[in-house]
Amino acid sequence: MIRIGRLFIITGITSLTLALLFGALASIQFIYPDFFPEIAFYKARPLHTSLAVAWIFSCGIGAVYNYLECTKIIRLRILGLLHWLIFNVTGILIIISYFQGTFGGREYWEFPPVLSLPILFSWILFGIVFFLSVYKVKSWPVYLWMWGTGIVIFFVTFMEANLWIFDYFSSSVVRELTVQWKSYGSLVGSWNMLIYGSGIYVMEKISGENFYAHSKIGFVLFFVGLTNLFFNWAHHIYAVPSSEWIGNTAYFISMTELFIIGRIIWKWKSTLDSAKKHANKNAYLFILASDIWVFLNLALAILISIPAVNFYTHGTHVTVAHAMGSTIGINSMIIISFIIHHFGWNNSGWVKICYWVINLSLGVFWITLITSGILKGLALHNGEAFGAVMSELNNWFHVFMISGVTLALGFLALLFHFFFEFLLDFPENLKQKTE
Repeated sequence: MIRIGRLFIITGITSLTLALLFGALASIQFIYPDFFPEIAFYKARPLHTSLAVAWIFSCGIGAVYNYLECTKIIRLRILGLLHWLIFNVTGILIIISYFQGTFGGREYWEFPPVLSLPILFSWILFGIVFFLSVYKVKSWPVYLWMWGTGIVIFFVTFMEANLWIFDYFSSSVVRELTVQWKSYGSLVGSWNMLIYGSGIYVMEKISGENFYAHSKIGFVLFFVGLTNLFFNWAHHIYAVPSSEWIGNTAYFISMTELFIIGRIIWKWKSTLDSAKKHANKNAYLFILASDIWVFLNLALAILISIPAVNFYTHGTHVTVAHAMGSTIGINSMIIISFIIHHFGWNNSGWVKICYWVINLSLGVFWITLITSGILKGLALHNGEAFGAVMSELNNWFHVFMISGVTLALGFLALLFHFFFEFLLDFPENLKQKTE
């Protein structure tokens, strides 16, 4: 019997492979606009962004399906397979629309809004399969609460992200911008629920204990994450006229979620014995990397959430650094740990080499974005011309490009290793088994 979860993981790995290629292309075109004009920057950037989002969601969904299949509680498998089919067909149509230069959405969702309909329908199918499969499970572990919440919140916020198609919202710049940032912030929170839940699930599997899945701090993370879903988006709209209490509330709670997930991983690491660390050494490495990036990104989040600092940094490369630190440093590290543990790829020396290339490149990439963003923000607010500022930052942009390409190569080497390992035993890797 074909495993739906593994189908989604393969889709996710494919999405990330393409996202990295288009991301490397876009980083080169940012400095050399005439490079490879067949796929111009205005196409390469949304291709990179949408495929990176597809990587996170596809693997988060895959982790959920893998749990349902490994515990043999999955119901209505045909709907799950239909979900996967719609996910892939819609993704292909989105890619085609970008290649043709057919746009019409907003950031993250720059494709024609009609393609939002099959996405919404596929999430209805996902919700039906998930809740009908788990509603009889007694004493839900925290990752079930996270996954269930992530499914519902995504459905709601994705609809909210498309409210711009109505004149009531698009006729007002303030109203549309506020709703956009609110929906996108909550939408990121929905995939955090999927990924953090998957992280706790894989830590449970590595340790062989379910302490954190039923612990108080695990549920504290869940409720803090839920609160972040509703409020932490507000620090993005300091420049938009809105009630002061919204920004102040966001400033306070935007710090909490990363701190809690960081503490959980740190405590889990300290209680894991040497034998389990060795047996799961590659998966353990990537979980540890995610913890390091949690604290680095927490420090940056605290800094850019201060209104006086946000005034200079918002909309610069500092914002991009925060996004990259979260999506690559935290979410992607957790996803890779899950994939390595799930498939049992813990003894490969090649994975360890890729680990160091990825994290060192990401460190340079991240620091370069922050530095160039700070310099750009200060220069623009001091009245310097935009063209002159960009020219002054040219050396930083070259470091950004080189580290970005190296980061992409590290990930691609890892992903091709995954493809190779998967194809070595292709029939068995798609069969239904229990853990």
